[in-house]
Amino acid sequence: MPDPRAFWLDEQFDREHGVEGRGRYEAEVLRRIDDFADTWGDFAPVAFAVTAWRLATELSPGFVRWHRRIISATCARSPWDGSLVCAVTVASRWPAELTWTKQWQRDRGWQDWPQMFGQFTTPTEQDQTRRPHLRALLQVEAPVPLDDLPPTPNGPDDDDVAAAARRAVVVLARELNDLLAPMIGQLDAGVPADS
Repeated sequence: MPDPRAFWLDEQFDREHGVEGRGRYEAEVLRRIDDFADTWGDFAPVAFAVTAWRLATELSPGFVRWHRRIISATCARSPWDGSLVCAVTVASRWPAELTWTKQWQRDRGWQDWPQMFGQFTTPTEQDQTRRPHLRALLQVEAPVPLDDLPPTPNGPDDDDVAAAARRAVVVLARELNDLLAPMIGQLDAGVPADS
């Protein structure tokens, strides 16, 4: 069975809800051009790509979409060496150590992730007063290759700013999908890899 998509771009919604002949994301980049002010002409494409990603994920609904298990996904410039790193939070089942026996639960009715229409959700305030909840999260922190990122534009008047931002988001979504889709597939399968 092929791995599910972890990240993808919602191109259709972007086109259908565009403004003045531009896609919704492109219009947002141009509207928030000042967000890129500290990136112009930077030799490394990292800061520009990080800003492009942030704008794409802040749209509602996001230009970048992700699998129902992914709770959040951010990209940042590493303070260590300036490389590009991501931090992705993934909803998971309980660790195996907690599923081998229910003795630790002491008949308290522990609940896992609530789901609504297949989406992992936070327990309601009412649910929290009735039963204890244990929601496992995996925190992925990983480097992202820079190879295919577009060069940073020289300034806000550069005609290619929106296209470069879109290209950066395409590359980041592809790289993050490549990194996380196998993990998401394994979590969705619900069986240990060695069984």
